[in-house]
Amino acid sequence: MNKVNQDNAPATQNIVKNRRQLVLWIGALAVGAVLGTLGLHGLDALMTFVATVYTRLFQFLAVPTIVLAITTTLASIGTQKDTGRIFRHAVTYTLLTTIAAAAVGLILYLLIRPGNLPAQMVAGGQGAIPKTLGGETYYDHILAVVPNNLVQPFLEANVLSLLLVAAAVGIALAKMPVSPRRDTVMNLLLGLQDILFMLIRALIWALPLGILAFAAQLSAQVSAGVVADSLGRYIAVILGGNVLQFFVVLPLFLLARGINPVRHLGRMLPAVLMAFFTKSSAATLPVTMDTAEKRAGVAPKVSRFVLPICTTINMNGCAAFILVTSLFVMQNGGTHFTLPMMLLWLVIAVISAIGNAGVPMGCYFLTLSLMTGQGAPVGIMGIILPIYTIIDMVETAENVWSDSCVAAMTDKDLRRVTH
Repeated sequence: MNKVNQDNAPATQNIVKNRRQLVLWIGALAVGAVLGTLGLHGLDALMTFVATVYTRLFQFLAVPTIVLAITTTLASIGTQKDTGRIFRHAVTYTLLTTIAAAAVGLILYLLIRPGNLPAQMVAGGQGAIPKTLGGETYYDHILAVVPNNLVQPFLEANVLSLLLVAAAVGIALAKMPVSPRRDTVMNLLLGLQDILFMLIRALIWALPLGILAFAAQLSAQVSAGVVADSLGRYIAVILGGNVLQFFVVLPLFLLARGINPVRHLGRMLPAVLMAFFTKSSAATLPVTMDTAEKRAGVAPKVSRFVLPICTTINMNGCAAFILVTSLFVMQNGGTHFTLPMMLLWLVIAVISAIGNAGVPMGCYFLTLSLMTGQGAPVGIMGIILPIYTIIDMVETAENVWSDSCVAAMTDKDLRRVTH
């Protein structure tokens, strides 16, 4: 009996520790929300500074985390049969969840049916669009994925380019014959990865301060009227679709694979909160990986391979945004949609989302590029811009939640095959 109690002691301590962390995070969230409503300029400036520091630190860790995770994982298991199986399961779940998210958005769009905006309002929105966005085409975005030197992808934090570089180096290491030089390179990479995870854990330990600052910053923006612009039904479609995908569709996927969605969400809460406030799934990746492994129990060989890939290609919220916003903008331009045309745009939205970079406003960039190519009234994108901060936060949280679901389902499938 004593032996059983001793074996269960670490698990009990972890449960207590996780509950304390959860209470601390929620407390920081509540205190930050209150501080943001006070309207104190000095306090708002301080909270913005702290939030910016946290975002920059996580972005600083995100780039090397992506590269080292993919490189070391492929180098370690690249010649094993598990690699192909992990990749197939991850891509399958990514496609299924992304298509489901876009379908939910389309259904809500048909049910709620947002109306057209006044022409004068659309013309006024043209001036709100950042001038640098309209010049980038989707062709340019795809071409930028292919690096022409080793340094540029790191300087620009181009996630797709980094994935290509990391995959190439990882596969090359996996194919190299065992030798002291190969072992030296591997030990160096693994050592750097251990250092990164130590830094990540230190940031997670101090995360309540960051949550407080992010919450205060958001609360101050809402109080100042940043989200006061009313687009009614369009907003209801976008946010309603995200809520349904987050709380209904993705949990159904987990239940189908025998995973408790409530328990999994509780364990992944640090990453989901971080994604909500940073609006960047790429910047949140270090927290997502650490949380998936340490709290959700996902095997490192799965999390360190699946999550960096999902950060780039698994964009549930983005697919729904691209589809709904494209339909809304083109509808205001006089386009009459048939069901086959809507289904075609669903496919376009899914493909576009898969190629999106996991950075703030990534979906906005892509949608604007698509609408510019269609000759649609892109002034509406300027009207959407003031409320996009909230939309982006919800979508990013959903994307990271979906990433963790894909990793958990892939891990569960591999464990079943192993046993």
